[in-house]
Amino acid sequence: MKPSDNQNTQAASLLDEQTGLPAAFLQRMEGMLGERYGDFLRSFSLGERYHGLRVNPLKLSAPDFLQRHGALFHLSPVPWAPTGFYYAEDDRPGKSVLHEAGLYYIQEPSAMSAAEALDIPEDLPDDFRVLDLCAAPGGKTTQIAGKMGGKGLLAANEIIPSRAAILSQNIERLGIPNALVLNETPARLAERYPCAFDRILVDAPCSGEGMYRKNDAAVTEWSEENVSRCAARQDEILNEAAKMLKPGGRLVYSTCTFAPAEDEGSACRFLAAHPEFSLADTGLSGYFAAGQARFAETPVPGLEKTVRVWPHEVHGEGHFVAAFVKSADAPDFSDSFPSPQPGSHAVLNKQQQALFDAFCKETLSPRGQAALETGTLALFGEELYRLPAVTLPYDRLKVVRSGMHLGSFRKNRFEPAHALALALPCLPGLSAEDFVSAAEISMEDAQRYIRGEALPQSAPKGWLPVMLIENGGRYPLGWCKSDGRMLKNHYPKGLRRL
Repeated sequence: MKPSDNQNTQAASLLDEQTGLPAAFLQRMEGMLGERYGDFLRSFSLGERYHGLRVNPLKLSAPDFLQRHGALFHLSPVPWAPTGFYYAEDDRPGKSVLHEAGLYYIQEPSAMSAAEALDIPEDLPDDFRVLDLCAAPGGKTTQIAGKMGGKGLLAANEIIPSRAAILSQNIERLGIPNALVLNETPARLAERYPCAFDRILVDAPCSGEGMYRKNDAAVTEWSEENVSRCAARQDEILNEAAKMLKPGGRLVYSTCTFAPAEDEGSACRFLAAHPEFSLADTGLSGYFAAGQARFAETPVPGLEKTVRVWPHEVHGEGHFVAAFVKSADAPDFSDSFPSPQPGSHAVLNKQQQALFDAFCKETLSPRGQAALETGTLALFGEELYRLPAVTLPYDRLKVVRSGMHLGSFRKNRFEPAHALALALPCLPGLSAEDFVSAAEISMEDAQRYIRGEALPQSAPKGWLPVMLIENGGRYPLGWCKSDGRMLKNHYPKGLRRL
């Protein structure tokens, strides 16, 4: 929530002349940091900014990425994120075709910490459910998806429609096959999904003090009133998240601010209101400073288990992370919402089923065909989706993406979706080899492809995935339709680079 124009003007008029930061903010930070305050200020005066990318393990492992493509960038590991790397400012990985292929996500290094604290099991049960409650633009969602390996259900929610669309687009680019993207309020979801999730991440909207080195607008929008409003809103979001966590489940709360009212204060108020929860180790204490009881008005036991990411201590921006566990003895209301019914989605008619079966037989290996049959095929208008094997009822909710988009039925034909090319190799047990044939292209032709150009190439007639071949890697970029001599470009127009 942004302050009024009058508050913005007032905050801007009180900026410290030497640092350009709000004077009241600096006064508070000096009281918090004491003798370390000088180091904190120097981290701003040096103008240091750290850039990070996180390899997408649904596409390839971090070691494989380094071996095949590490020479393209100046990479060094992010200590707290196994798939995270720093890169040099002049590397520009967002301009690479590998970015469009979903091999990595560009993410501020400190922001990689919160998803690590969720402690996603390596051997994930098939019915495991995770909720990213404040998910856009998708950095933490896609990080969680990599840890889930295409199993279980990942629900990602964003309350602002335009940001929910960006979230869905990033989920598609990284080939995530098991995501349900929602555009709802936390209260509405809590009403529908009591005790439904094994893990919940609340990366809460906050005053953004930790992003001052990256975002000048955050400085001029600062006010003590806005900090208080953010803290109140965080309380509301956490209260709704608590209702949706299973007994024995884990809830991670994170912000990108230094404000005690939004960090240790939020943790204390949450525990006071929810005695069924307790603080747990984040698993990050070896990398970051511990939270401080002295920063909270009414401290609770265990605040030293929370962590603060200080920009003068690590190569990253300011963050706060806390992990809570819900008592296994807490009441379980998961039986109060119905399971999805077989008839709750439109089913394919005989003609549609025949068209889809024919496409799959021509395009996919038997293993790939079988994988699409695992899960529910659901028709929304003319659009066909594969729902995750474990899902939730979402009728009467605002849904942006309901699993893996397979394609569309158009005038007696089936047209594959862009998402199918990117996500099929990310299903458990599958790879790019599960396309029967492909239009294989070089990095140079891939640049032409994402600009929307047709490519002259001899290839089998019909629908083909366009496959980038680079240093031993095979990476689908989208679809083309071949007439035997020319590849007609079907890269989505909204994604093309002019």
